[in-house]
Amino acid sequence: MALVKKGSRRITVDGTTYRWRLRGRPTYDQGLVRSPLTYAVEHAETPGTTLVITTNQPHPSNWFGTQANPVLPSDVADSIRTARANGWTPESSGSPFHLDQSEGFASSH
Repeated sequence: MALVKKGSRRITVDGTTYRWRLRGRPTYDQGLVRSPLTYAVEHAETPGTTLVITTNQPHPSNWFGTQANPVLPSDVADSIRTARANGWTPESSGSPFHLDQSEGFASSH
C-alpha cells in the first residue's frame, strides 16, 4: 500500500529518506474524538511496508473543536526510530506495521 504523494512530506532520519502523511479529513470515529489521530510513513525511494502510527492526540479537524497538538517532524522521526527498533523494515513488502502510541488518549465524547 503506497502513500498518496499529494500532501505527503519528506523527512530524513538517520540518513534514510521517508515520506509521511496525515489524513486530511478525520474518520468518523476521529471526528467524534472516539479514536486518536493516525498517520502513515513509508520509505521514499523503495516503498514497501507502510508504518501506521496511532498517536495519543485527537485529529486536528475533529468536529468538537477538541484541542489537538500538531504532529512535529521530531515526533515523526522518533516514531520511525522506535518502529525500526521494533522490527519495521520499510523496504520489504508486507502488511502495514502498526506502532501504537495512543497511551493516554482520552475520548472526550
